[in-house]
Amino acid sequence: MASDQTHLTLLLLFTLISPILSHSIIQQFTKPLLHFTSANTLYCDSWRFSVETNDAGSWSTIPEKCIDYVKDYMTGDRYTSDSEVVADDSLEYAKTVELTGKDAWVFDVDETLLSNLPYYADNGFGSQIYDEESFNNWVEMSEAPSLPASLRLYNELEEMGITVFLLTGRDEYQRNVTEKNLLQAGFSNWKKLFLRGTSDKGKAASVYKSEKRMELVDEGYVIHGCSGDQWSDLSGYAVATRSFKLPNPMYYIA
Repeated sequence: MASDQTHLTLLLLFTLISPILSHSIIQQFTKPLLHFTSANTLYCDSWRFSVETNDAGSWSTIPEKCIDYVKDYMTGDRYTSDSEVVADDSLEYAKTVELTGKDAWVFDVDETLLSNLPYYADNGFGSQIYDEESFNNWVEMSEAPSLPASLRLYNELEEMGITVFLLTGRDEYQRNVTEKNLLQAGFSNWKKLFLRGTSDKGKAASVYKSEKRMELVDEGYVIHGCSGDQWSDLSGYAVATRSFKLPNPMYYIA
């Protein structure tokens, strides 16, 4: 009898304190998350994920409430770290490639080899509608710095014997300033730099870049890898065996 009463007492105590314990455990894990993560930061982190995976589709400007988030991302350690990881993944793949003698790697230029962050820092980090004249004035200055991770990748690919091609959406009349900027930023020995000519005007980036890659395929090159900050740098046809997307939450090019 005494044993049954003790058992019943313990059961009642457990029933009473169980919700309290459960509530305390939940609070222990959720309080730090709520303390360190604002609603805007959480939303903008998810928004950036959607952008990078191309789930967001076409968009023109970053959300107003994400301006500080994008600024912190682009000027902080995360952008640098993400870019380094992309370069590391690219190199690990490149080391597995069996060279044929006609081995190519295609790089985009803006936000892939050269960083226009100084320009976008003065223009809202992508929160303002793209101003072609203003951006072209920046390009004319030939002052864009290199992305260090991409420069490392670029140099190591060349050492492996892979031929580098550059494929940019910039216009042909910007060839001299683009080459000057690339050389000043530490890039050299590319096989060819493709820019938009008269016949390329009005073409979507994915179409224009596919056509230029097709020219390489027709010349007998195997495009082992392609690096770009936009999905339009990587998609279409005559695509690389492996494509590597660099982060860019500041703008979108179809």
